[in-house]
Amino acid sequence: MKIELLTKAGFAPFGDVIEMEGAQHFPINQGFAERFNDLARVDAEAVNVSIVVAKPRPKPIAITLMERHPLGSQIFYPLQDRPWLVVVCGNPKDRASFRAFSATGRQGINYARSTWHHPLLVLDADSRFLVVDRKGPEANLEEVSIDEIRLDLP
Repeated sequence: MKIELLTKAGFAPFGDVIEMEGAQHFPINQGFAERFNDLARVDAEAVNVSIVVAKPRPKPIAITLMERHPLGSQIFYPLQDRPWLVVVCGNPKDRASFRAFSATGRQGINYARSTWHHPLLVLDADSRFLVVDRKGPEANLEEVSIDEIRLDLP
């Protein structure tokens, strides 16, 4: 699968790209900070904020599973400036619906509710992400195994 650059327009069918570029912003804290506002729509009744530390998968990267969260959106925002990968699809049974994106370390994503996606894909060890997702007692994870798709890494 070919990897394309992550853009707001390209990722729009799957959720939001979270980045400062083009965002509304204004000074706060007596002018010592700048707030970039409305970067993503959190779609959950109760929210969990966590940090995830990830490690890279063996190369070539094999995509064999997709997941989704039917009860809420899910945000991943990198805490260091390192590129990482995002794989999504409209339907896990339709190989033509799969898309792979290369994100910069200054771009996060917000998977819309029920968006099929691969678990976090990083290229460097000790990659840290701020994660914002739904909290609650109901199961909010569906997984499906798929025939292997390999990512064409540059």
